[in-house]
Amino acid sequence: MRKKRNRWALGLTALWILASVALPAQASAARRFEVSFPESLRREAVTGRLIVVVTRADSPEPRLTISPYGPPIFGADVEKLRPGSVATIDEKSPGYPLPSLDDLPAGDYFAQAVLNVYTECRRSDGRTIWVHLDRSTGAPFNLSPGNMYSDPQKIRLEPGAESVVKLKLSHVLPEVKMPADTEWLQHVWIQSQRLSRFWGQPVYFGATVLLPKGYKAHPKSHYPAVYVFEHGVPFSFNPDPKSHERAEAGARSAGLETGYEFFQSWTSEGFPRFIAVTFHQPTPFFPSSYSVNSANCGPSGDALLQELIPYLEKKFRTISKSYARLVEGASTGGWEALSLQLRHPETFGGAWVYNPDPIDFRRYQLVNIYEDENAFTFPSTEWRTAERPFRRTTEGQVLDSVRSMSLFEEVLGSRGRSGYQLMGWEAVYGPVGPDGYPAPLWDKRTGKIDRSVAEDMRENGYDLREYAGRNWATLGPKLEGKLNFFAGEMDNFYLNLAVYLFEDFLRSAPAPQFPIRFEYGRPKKGHNWHPFTWAQMLKEMAAHITGQAPPGEDTSSWNY
Repeated sequence: MRKKRNRWALGLTALWILASVALPAQASAARRFEVSFPESLRREAVTGRLIVVVTRADSPEPRLTISPYGPPIFGADVEKLRPGSVATIDEKSPGYPLPSLDDLPAGDYFAQAVLNVYTECRRSDGRTIWVHLDRSTGAPFNLSPGNMYSDPQKIRLEPGAESVVKLKLSHVLPEVKMPADTEWLQHVWIQSQRLSRFWGQPVYFGATVLLPKGYKAHPKSHYPAVYVFEHGVPFSFNPDPKSHERAEAGARSAGLETGYEFFQSWTSEGFPRFIAVTFHQPTPFFPSSYSVNSANCGPSGDALLQELIPYLEKKFRTISKSYARLVEGASTGGWEALSLQLRHPETFGGAWVYNPDPIDFRRYQLVNIYEDENAFTFPSTEWRTAERPFRRTTEGQVLDSVRSMSLFEEVLGSRGRSGYQLMGWEAVYGPVGPDGYPAPLWDKRTGKIDRSVAEDMRENGYDLREYAGRNWATLGPKLEGKLNFFAGEMDNFYLNLAVYLFEDFLRSAPAPQFPIRFEYGRPKKGHNWHPFTWAQMLKEMAAHITGQAPPGEDTSSWNY
């Protein structure tokens, strides 16, 4: 009886398979977005990256919701698109988190298009490439001046029906109005001759300078400088008491004071008088140049050290000696602070390094770029692999993977032009590819690592632990008392792991050996962890400067 039923079931299966083969497959109906712009918006042809974002609601504007955790986006390169002509997003265009437009379920949506406008740059290295020139704002493409966007448009995608949606780019993002100077904050913009020559275009970069209390009343005083590698105003300084309540929760979660509380400390009696500076130095590939020379981004380190900092020291009466120049930063800024201290130990007198971007590329987050074959997965057993995380909560819950972040960036921009983190690192650390654009460290669709790119990064000193080890005999004696590391044990991007490796190296490095400070946030401290407030850190820095000042240096003029 059992065998008879099995034969009958097998017969039905065979009939179903034959019927499937005999009948033609039903082609999915075509879906596409057709995007254009009128001559009244722009007369010239445009080259750039077109992004269409699809959301369930029109508020906030769909373009403002684009993120690795946001709604579906689809992208395509646009070359020399003329007014009135059409650029198309269709089923072949890459998408995220849905791979294709065909994967979008039928239903009601709002769609909006954004065009990231590129400029042709004839670089001094002989390469000609098309990139988005940021105009020095550091803003993401959906907010960057000069880029074009449409109004949100309500659409309906019917199941199994052809859907052609026409979107018209009707707006150009305006120039960002720079904040006015105040008693406390001064804003500086200069053209970099070095970067302008490299890019074949005028390149400006700048700084926001926080002045100490009594700066005008003490015209003969010169001040130590703290170069703060973060975005915006140094230490979130804010004299508006109304800002306190809005900022309190975020500040407390990081172990910091609010901007208004910092203002109260900065202007209090007996507080050490510094000049604090943040920099604005975006590149066409990322909002920060990482303050280092780069094959893809140009002589950004030289521009900072030989153009901008000397200009600031003359204009704002800082002490032009290494003992009075300190660097501080977190995340990207942490990498910058450590890099500057290692590369220029006789220029800077100390580094406070918080949760830095990978400083040992054996832990490029969780990837060992020298030994792993694939960035997306790792072999957990002989027979299977596991996905490699990119981000986690402080309790260890995985929020994102290297694969998904890579696919997201691949939609935002081809040829290293996502403007986001992974491609940003490749632009700063890596070589120029055969096409003139940054060579990818791994294939953004498969995860396969290009070992030659990894070796180039190591050989050119962007792996800071490798750089320090290679140069320790001459570098070590110049770093005594100058290195301070801080990291949360549950850094959300796994950046603490490279800090551990750097500590292992320093603890076992050959002579000279000296006390080096490493502090770890426990338990469950994440990427924003700080062991003390900004005011407490500056008091510590003041004691450090006073303690290492050469004999005969007058430190009383800035301690009024």
